[in-house]
Amino acid sequence: MATEEDPRQGYGACAVSARTNPRDSAGPDSSLRYNVVVSTPDADPIAALLKRSKIIAVVGLSDIPLRPSHGVAAYMQAQGYRIIPVNPQIAEALGEKAYSTLRDVPGRIDIVNIFRRPEFVEEIVDEAIALKVPAIWMQEGVIHEKAAAKARAAGAFVVMDRCILKEHKVRFG
Repeated sequence: MATEEDPRQGYGACAVSARTNPRDSAGPDSSLRYNVVVSTPDADPIAALLKRSKIIAVVGLSDIPLRPSHGVAAYMQAQGYRIIPVNPQIAEALGEKAYSTLRDVPGRIDIVNIFRRPEFVEEIVDEAIALKVPAIWMQEGVIHEKAAAKARAAGAFVVMDRCILKEHKVRFG
């Protein structure tokens, strides 16, 4: 399925042109001057995602301040993100109305941040795909390869087994 591409084409391609430098007469090798043009993909796609995103739906957000989901969501909220709690067991968290499912959330969602056990992830990802959410973030310990592959195939950016708070602090902290 994979094909070998010309290394001069696409991402990471490097075009090199040689020109004679008339001021340098030290020898044949030193008569060349190189202009290098590099085309690279976004060097840090997570930073780009966090910069362009504004609204994070946190699936499994707890209203108990000692829970990791609450602490992470509170940090992201303090950084300027709008947090939307998604948890059928609570009415609100962090001053925001909670919703039972992603389907119930009105308006746009930029990132679905999942704080649920892996056995619940595929259903959440299916909802996110149906809503055309551009990014799915599975917190540390949340790993579901099949759901991740399905989301990528649908065009979503996927982060798995990483903490959004830690990744934000490393880049913007």
